[in-house]
Amino acid sequence: MERPPWPQYFMAITKLVASRSTCIRRKVGAILVKDKRILCTGYNGAPSGLKHCEEIGCIRANSSVASGERHELCRGLHAEQNVIVQAAYYGIPIAKSDLYCTNKPCSICAKLIINAGIKRIFFEEDYNDALSDLLLNEAGVEVIKLNP
Repeated sequence: MERPPWPQYFMAITKLVASRSTCIRRKVGAILVKDKRILCTGYNGAPSGLKHCEEIGCIRANSSVASGERHELCRGLHAEQNVIVQAAYYGIPIAKSDLYCTNKPCSICAKLIINAGIKRIFFEEDYNDALSDLLLNEAGVEVIKLNP
């Protein structure tokens, strides 16, 4: 068995992180990496201490909210939001780090990523959000799609 290149190695870990997700609709994982070291992990789900959608149902599904719309109508945080919050909570500097995420970030997450100083995003699954693409490009954040 060959050693995987760094991007594939970190993406494999990101997929494992996604398996902790409590979202009914989509399981997403994210990790922050700097100098080939994992700084922090995050997955999508309800805030700490709150009931998960697995337990009480999905607001978005029950209200027929389409994917990519009305992000505020959800109990959960996105994996990208969670990894940034976890780093802040534990005092981990993430400026100039790389984000590995199973899915390409939405525009809300893109704004957080830009202001957190994250320089590159590696992802596998597309997420159709033209504003995200525009913001990340304008900010000079490199976005790299990996093949599964």
